[in-house]
Amino acid sequence: MYADTDTIRRILTSTGDTWAVVGLSSNRGRAAFGVAGVLKRFGKRIVPVHPKAETVHGEQGYASLSDIPFPVDVVDVFVNSGLAGAVADEAVAIGARAVWFQLGVVDEAAYGRVRAAGREMIMDRCPAIEIPAL
Repeated sequence: MYADTDTIRRILTSTGDTWAVVGLSSNRGRAAFGVAGVLKRFGKRIVPVHPKAETVHGEQGYASLSDIPFPVDVVDVFVNSGLAGAVADEAVAIGARAVWFQLGVVDEAAYGRVRAAGREMIMDRCPAIEIPAL
């Protein structure tokens, strides 16, 4: 229900190419680093979002979604489920067209709020796994 194939395909192919990756830092050992690299290889513009606002994969980082000075199409969330709902709400507030919660990140109430706001949403899936399958 939270990760149907049609929604995954739409987000990966039609929603837009600017992906804010929340939780992305320069730590190469973290999943966010590898996933962002895959997204970039598949033509997505990644925007690191992390309190340190580090440059990652050659892209300027920002401390929060609201600090990004240009439109974001998809917000990819690498924070724990307890914090993810607030990130989803901020994604809607900045006008993101879709929200993607990574593997293990689940918040059904946030899913409902994002969908009620007319945005696409995926939970508990990884775009780095899904995009090559297209």
